[in-house]
Amino acid sequence: MEKIIDIKGMHCESCVKLIENKIVSLDGVENIKVDLIKNKAFVRFNPDSISLDEIKSEIQNLGYSTNNYISEGKKKRLLQGITYGLIPHIGCIAFIIGSVLGVTVLTQFFKPFLLNPYFFHILVLLSLGFATLSSALYLRKSGLLSLSGAKRKWKYLSTMYGSTIGVNLLLFLVIFPLLANVSFAQTSTGNFIGVVNNSGINTLSSLKLQVDIPCSGHATLISSELKTIDGVTSVQFSLPNIFDVKYDPSKTSKQQILALEVFKTYKATVLSEDSIQALALNNQSTQNQQTFGGNCGSNDSCGCGCGGR
Repeated sequence: MEKIIDIKGMHCESCVKLIENKIVSLDGVENIKVDLIKNKAFVRFNPDSISLDEIKSEIQNLGYSTNNYISEGKKKRLLQGITYGLIPHIGCIAFIIGSVLGVTVLTQFFKPFLLNPYFFHILVLLSLGFATLSSALYLRKSGLLSLSGAKRKWKYLSTMYGSTIGVNLLLFLVIFPLLANVSFAQTSTGNFIGVVNNSGINTLSSLKLQVDIPCSGHATLISSELKTIDGVTSVQFSLPNIFDVKYDPSKTSKQQILALEVFKTYKATVLSEDSIQALALNNQSTQNQQTFGGNCGSNDSCGCGCGGR
């Protein structure tokens, strides 16, 4: 059987020889002639021993595009890049899942790793290392493991590294900050909105903290640690390193919050604080004066100071 295969990506006679030598060595291929000008390969083969798709696949493995394999090759490289970007962060993702669902075993296991300031830098280097190793193996298999070979395969390399770096940026700038503000596990106070007294006045205090975390990947660690304090009702993270903490001052205090063990590794600075409890007490005092210090409407003196007027 004779077939014509369209090939894209050839640049010189070396490409021609590379394809011809590889394909003619396959069992079932009787002859192949590659035309550099027309970007075509004329192949004669035994369909009982090898299929046309297998021949195309081998050409694709050399780094060239053939007919229907163009999009498939790009998809494969993209998936590889995404995988290499995700694999090193599996531990952190597990910690986040544990924090969101309240699984203490997961959070306690991965917590020591997150207490290392360089943890995420190491993970990024690992993901790029995986991409580099995969690219080197691919170039070696294609006989192009050289600077000139890398230049010829710049599309392959850009897809590989671009998707790997893209996954890391997505995790650090979008996924981790979002998940730091998500929790299905109830806090110790059992209230994420606020504490209201009998007069309907909100008695929560708040702190705005700036924490020296090296990247947003550590935000979930800080949030989960803050939520372990009895009295802390909510923690809101915003890039790059700001945490808005609301707490019940009758159960905890600013000093207790800042005394968390995690702040010995990642220093916390108070940017602002709002003691709503003091405001609530002033409002209560005003209410009392309005209730008991005005005209009681009685003819007799009741001791309220209105003189019975």
